[in-house]
Amino acid sequence: MVRQTPPAAVALPVVVLLAAAAAAVSALPAINVTTMAFEDGYAPLFGHGNILRSADHRTVSLLLDRSTGSGFTSSSMYQHGFFSASIKLPSDYTAGVVVAFYASNGDVFEKRHDELDFEFLGNIRGKPWRVQTNVYGNGSVGRGREERYVLPFDPTTEFHRYSILWTPSAVAFYIDDVPVREVRRSDAMGGDFPSKPMSIYATVWDASTWATAGGRYRVNYRYGPFVASFTDLALLGCRVDGPIQQMPAAGRCAAAEEKLRASDVAVMTVEKQQAMRRFRESKMVYSYCYDTLRYPAAFPECDVVESERRRFKDTGHLRFALRRRMGPRRSGGRAASRAAAAARDRDRDLKKRAADL
Repeated sequence: MVRQTPPAAVALPVVVLLAAAAAAVSALPAINVTTMAFEDGYAPLFGHGNILRSADHRTVSLLLDRSTGSGFTSSSMYQHGFFSASIKLPSDYTAGVVVAFYASNGDVFEKRHDELDFEFLGNIRGKPWRVQTNVYGNGSVGRGREERYVLPFDPTTEFHRYSILWTPSAVAFYIDDVPVREVRRSDAMGGDFPSKPMSIYATVWDASTWATAGGRYRVNYRYGPFVASFTDLALLGCRVDGPIQQMPAAGRCAAAEEKLRASDVAVMTVEKQQAMRRFRESKMVYSYCYDTLRYPAAFPECDVVESERRRFKDTGHLRFALRRRMGPRRSGGRAASRAAAAARDRDRDLKKRAADL
């Protein structure tokens, strides 16, 4: 992805327990993360005048106005890790606006960079923000691996946590406590799996040419400035400082990687798999795995679910638009019974697969 105050005393780390409401909704244990003040792990990247910090330096707001967007980056690169931030997005008319939280080494490996993205795509008034996740390895941008979702909440009214887990064997994206996507490394993926140290970035920028309806709706600065706020910043992993061309020697990050793989956040329990499946069945609106027009050859990591595949066109987009529920409603008889039976079958399958591992 190409992106275009006096210092405070060092603050003690804060352990944040994710919102109880989010845990209650997902029925998953809340994630404990150690957070930091902005200057303990990050530095401004561009648009310095559009970066505002709270008095305690634990919350940072990025502004997009007519003059520029803004962004910040981690002070170190990381060889695997868990990278997280609670984010509140701009409200009202946000067409053409993109807020991104991502890992990348594109500034070092221009032709063969790795990248893991959360991209939040603005919309016209009355339409929801959409979230896109991307996985690129070794410059594989032409092979996509994009997915898009709508959110089960309004991301403009309060903070929600977005996290990227990257280990030597898998990548997972979390929204609050729920994993929404997992890509497991395989030999068939080859260099398409991200493997080189990356920095962590947060940006807000004008993407009028593509972000909303393929560029049909552009940024309207009468509704600006557009403000995206970040808090609960967390950077957990093996830091790689010094010349990046000198790749970490074998074993240098082994202890940190083993600790990461054994952590609660990296263990994909049956309950997490079930929550991820429920999210994807109800909130995913595009998947490269079902985009046979763009990608006729199947990707090795795609676990195609036949019942899921039937919901998508050969463009990878949903056959029917998702409807937003405005309140409680009754179940629909036989259709509800079939859905419940399918869910039971899926859960039994997940438990069997977990037992076989």
